[in-house]
Amino acid sequence: MVIQSIKMAWSAIGGNKMRSFLTMLGIIIGVTSLVVLVSLVNGATNSVTDSISSLGTSLLTVSVVDDKENPLDLSEVLAYADEAEFAETAPFAQTNGTAKNGSESGDMTVYGTTSGYASIRNLELSSGRFLKKADHENHTYVAVINQYGAETLFSGKNALGQTFLLDGRKFQVVGILKEKESSSGFNNERMEAYIPYTTLMRLSDTIKDVTTFYVSASSKTEMESAERKLTMTMLERFGQDEEAFTIANSSDMMEAIESVTGTLSLMLGGIAGISLLVGGIGIMNIMLVSVTERTREIGIRKAIGADYNSIMLQFLIEALMISLMGCVIGIFLSWLIIVIAGKFVTSISFSLSPGIVCLAVCFSIVIGVCFGIYPADKAAKKSPIDALRHS
Repeated sequence: MVIQSIKMAWSAIGGNKMRSFLTMLGIIIGVTSLVVLVSLVNGATNSVTDSISSLGTSLLTVSVVDDKENPLDLSEVLAYADEAEFAETAPFAQTNGTAKNGSESGDMTVYGTTSGYASIRNLELSSGRFLKKADHENHTYVAVINQYGAETLFSGKNALGQTFLLDGRKFQVVGILKEKESSSGFNNERMEAYIPYTTLMRLSDTIKDVTTFYVSASSKTEMESAERKLTMTMLERFGQDEEAFTIANSSDMMEAIESVTGTLSLMLGGIAGISLLVGGIGIMNIMLVSVTERTREIGIRKAIGADYNSIMLQFLIEALMISLMGCVIGIFLSWLIIVIAGKFVTSISFSLSPGIVCLAVCFSIVIGVCFGIYPADKAAKKSPIDALRHS
């Protein structure tokens, strides 16, 4: 009986191709909206969380807003690493300069820091070494550059041990960072250099003290105690003024981002769900029209022995098939849109989530059944005598 009902439903859909397609259109739009929007949000969320994770999940960032005319010096910041709750500390400052080597030159982003920065921010080297304690103690003119900087300044040759000019000062390359795909897409096409913090203080007229530094907790489980200890230390340092500094916790940042994007996914999914409901109303409307048009057919089927259940099943399967066919087309369009979006937005990885696809299929089944029950019930309850009289 089910197979026969499927064949009859397929025949009815094929007999009114344009009307069936227009009925499916609401489901197609709803499914496409649901899958694409949620997939795009998930892709952006994964990109951001991966970026934060790459910075370290045990990271605390301290920014001094008001130094009370008693600024932090480098020795103070490095001394904080002796506390049991902390693993490493490293000051951080940034400026821009012009790098030159022979005929090759360009703008370079310059970071001033110390030896602990590499482990705090999970930096990996393809060759050479990172900054050492002796480098910032002796104000040496050494630099660790990124792969793009090495290829640009030295034309693909081995840059390790070579020298280049940075704002007229000669720096020796002691290390080259391993090329790392940036999910944000910002670090791939610019030259970067890490130099001793004390050397940067000599180069820059504006960087004289420490206003930003990083602290890594001794372990992930010690993040709360490390943050409490750091907060107490800063309060003592700046006369119990909570407004004098800010402390950002990477774990809190990740949780906040996941919360926001989760809410955004629900909102966008809800909006797309409304489109599916509108599509369901379209299915109900066209099925009611179909029942009216096929009243005589219903009467003939009842006259030759078709019962309530067989008529009900026939029209219910027809509504379900329309909904599922619209769902399949919508999923295909979603995949196509996501592939095209991935070609244009290379900084974020978009993919068709199996979970979202399953949700769309389940939602379409529910829509097909719920909005097909009433027309199917109306068809099944028709009196065979009245139906045969209908013209």
